[in-house]
Amino acid sequence: MIPSHSPMEESDRQEVMPSLTWRLDLDKGRIVGKIDALEAVKQAVFKILQTDRYGHDIYSFDYGHELKQLLGGSPAVMESEVNRMIREALLQDDRIVSVEEAEVSAEGNSLLIRCIVVTDYGSFEVEVNRDV
Repeated sequence: MIPSHSPMEESDRQEVMPSLTWRLDLDKGRIVGKIDALEAVKQAVFKILQTDRYGHDIYSFDYGHELKQLLGGSPAVMESEVNRMIREALLQDDRIVSVEEAEVSAEGNSLLIRCIVVTDYGSFEVEVNRDV
């Protein structure tokens, strides 16, 4: 009897991972319940934009951003590179489809990042003030 499927076909399929994760209450420094879908992606985006890439052994080298490399550069180069770095950091998450209308304004060592994140679950606006 000839099998109806090959084992290689099964290994070629990518498994969709669940989005369920712990809800972080940053004000109280506690974990409070669980979140899923769009709320989980919002929390992931916040965490990615708060994490320096290569700065923590717990994360892979694909996690976080590299904004500190831009310190002392010209504002024009900084704005261009920040947009690329933000997109690169956020698109590592498979649930994120695109990052649109990214705007960055710099003042001293502080960046205000605004963008729209389009995900598998819908889209949302992000506004993060980040010191670099």
